[in-house]
Amino acid sequence: EVQLQASGGGLVQAGGSLRLSCATSGFVFDDYAISWFRQVPGKERESVSCISRVDGIWYYADSVKGRFTISKDNGKKTAYLQMNSLNPEDSADYYCAAKIGYCHDSRYSQDYWGRGTLVTVSS
Repeated sequence: EVQLQASGGGLVQAGGSLRLSCATSGFVFDDYAISWFRQVPGKERESVSCISRVDGIWYYADSVKGRFTISKDNGKKTAYLQMNSLNPEDSADYYCAAKIGYCHDSRYSQDYWGRGTLVTVSS
């Protein structure tokens, strides 16, 4: 059974930091690109960041560049999203997703999804 479990969300003040984790099982982690998406009520789910199956290749949405860092531990089959300098516009449900091969920023291109973890940034 494929599982992606996102965790690490919570309530933080503006300017603060959170580290999200995405623990996976049930598929060959090394063969997949791992993405983080986020969604607020009434809006479409948007791509935040992705790390390719090939180490050292990653992508960020313009809105988070310089503040968020994506990484992964192949041995633990876990991906991370370090979020710094958070602002209220970053408040959303954050989801991790897996796509075989290389990164793609479309939510329709992902093969597997986990449940979201809620991030709330207070002003």
